[in-house]
Amino acid sequence: MDGRRRSDNFRGPYELTEETPVYVISVAAQLSGLHPQTLRQYDRLGLVSPDRTAGRGRRYSARDIELLRTVQQLSQDEGINLAGIKRIIELENQVAALQSRVAELQDALEGAATAMQQREAAVHASYRRDLVPYQEVQQTSALVVWRPKKPKD
Repeated sequence: MDGRRRSDNFRGPYELTEETPVYVISVAAQLSGLHPQTLRQYDRLGLVSPDRTAGRGRRYSARDIELLRTVQQLSQDEGINLAGIKRIIELENQVAALQSRVAELQDALEGAATAMQQREAAVHASYRRDLVPYQEVQQTSALVVWRPKKPKD
C-alpha cells in the first residue's frame, strides 16, 4: 500500500483538487519541513508515494504534503518507528475504506426500504374496495350466547 487512497487526480483540465500532483520534491520538502532525501526515503519505504511524471520525477499533492507532516509528527513527537507509522497509515486507509463502504450500504438499504414502501403502497392501492382487510379481534372475557330463532308455525 502506498500510504494513501488513489482516485481521479483531475476533475477537469484546469481544476485542482487536494490530490492533484503539482509540487516537485524540493517544494514538497520545503512545505513539509523535511529534507528531500527524507522524502525519497519515505517513498522507498512506501510511506508516502507521490505520483510520477513521464520522466519519473516525483510530483506531490496537497494530500501528500499533509501525510508527510503526519509522518513527521508521529515519528518526532510520538516516537513511533517508520514500520509502525506505515502500519498506522495502512489501518487508517482501511478504516476510511470501510466507512465509505458502510455509507454505500446504508444508502442502498435506504433505497431498498423506500422501494419496498412504494411497492407496499401500490399493493394496498390495488385492493378491491369490496374486500375488507382482516383485522385480528381482541380477546375479551365477554360471553355471547347465540340462540337460533324458532320457526314460526
